[in-house]
Amino acid sequence: MKDEKENRNVQQPLISYGEHAKALTVLGVPIVIGQLGTIAQAFADTMMVGQYGTPELSASGFVNNVFNLVIFFLLGFSYSTTPIVGSFFGRKQMDDAGRTLKESIAANLLVSLVVCALMLLLYANIAWLRQPEELLPLIKPYFLIILSSMPFLAVFNSLKQFSDGVGDTKTPMWIMLWGNVVNIVLNFILIFGISIPLFGFTLRLPALGLNGAGLATLISRVMMLVMLGWLVLRARRYAPFRDGFKKKMTRLGFFHVTKVGLPISMQLCLESSSFNIAAVMMGWLGTAALAAHQVMGTIGSLCFLFYYGIGAAAAVRISHFRGRGEWMEVRRIAFAAFGMNLVAAVVLAGGVFLVRIPLCYLFTTSSEVVAVTLMLMIPFLFYQLGDSLQIVFANSLRSIEDVKPLVWYAFIAYILVSIPCSYIFGFVLHGGPQGVLWGFPFGLTTAGVLFFQRFYRKTKM
Repeated sequence: MKDEKENRNVQQPLISYGEHAKALTVLGVPIVIGQLGTIAQAFADTMMVGQYGTPELSASGFVNNVFNLVIFFLLGFSYSTTPIVGSFFGRKQMDDAGRTLKESIAANLLVSLVVCALMLLLYANIAWLRQPEELLPLIKPYFLIILSSMPFLAVFNSLKQFSDGVGDTKTPMWIMLWGNVVNIVLNFILIFGISIPLFGFTLRLPALGLNGAGLATLISRVMMLVMLGWLVLRARRYAPFRDGFKKKMTRLGFFHVTKVGLPISMQLCLESSSFNIAAVMMGWLGTAALAAHQVMGTIGSLCFLFYYGIGAAAAVRISHFRGRGEWMEVRRIAFAAFGMNLVAAVVLAGGVFLVRIPLCYLFTTSSEVVAVTLMLMIPFLFYQLGDSLQIVFANSLRSIEDVKPLVWYAFIAYILVSIPCSYIFGFVLHGGPQGVLWGFPFGLTTAGVLFFQRFYRKTKM
């Protein structure tokens, strides 16, 4: 393979970093916009639920943080579709790419059903997580509603990663934006209720509170799956892949998707676990700390989506060049993406810090929650560098299907570094909510350095 890399790089002039940055922007902007719609939805969810009541905000924060683990697992599993399809697409093997989509849908649906069964076991024993007793009546029904949306989300993820893999990042963007608009509108109607004048009488829809937010999420996820599925099966752009999609799935292809997807899922799960366990720790510190963690997590997601968009664009572009055997370009794409993320980290973190006080009041009217959230801003600023580093090189390793080491590196970074640091800073050193969040800069930076070193070795000429 090394000789192949060297020969290829001698024969072909290298693409400039500027050209790679332009291509990453073209691919990444639709991904960022689609994710921005998702974050806008999360902002709206948090603000509307927070305005409805602080207990509801705390309960949603707990459930959403628990389900982040599931969402990241399912998302990570679907990530295997992009490098596999992208490699076939780079070699113009359209039938193989179409067949892989069918194998991906089957694998993602099966995994989602297994995960749902495990989450039902957690639901039956949810009291073990020692959350405030008064929140359990709010937590339980919302938990079940969000759980029912997971299979729809899993299949949507599969279709989205397929679209990304063939270079069409715009179609999923529009679908996600429409889905998020529907979610926000339904949030307003279902959380607060609405009265509609109708032929001389008034139709009153009751305020469902937190459960209304859950139902809005479920309905929007079903709608997004139906829309993207219809387009992939009917739109002209995807016609070259339909013959392959009609072919019978192969056992080898199914297990290839699973083999690549499971390590990615485990890596993302380990990463998410540091945030989820931190949320549990925040619950030990009280309702205000848990609500502040939910607010800070939503704000942090705004920065993350930009890093993710560039990282995902890098994964798509790397998979295409990997399929053609242009390994020097693979490395240059990753470095260009990291440079872009560094700039984004400085701009975004600085912007959030400048408007931190009015930003906090968008989510809650509680001065206590705002005070705790402002304390969390300092560790938040410090973990942006590690987050931008780890997401680029994690995606770069996924795109060359070097995924098994990700699990071990994530275990070191998040289980051995981040979670113990959160507990030590928060409870042993009595740092409170801010101490809990200080585990993130250490964990994310450790992960970023380990992922970078692995990618550097794998692509070294």
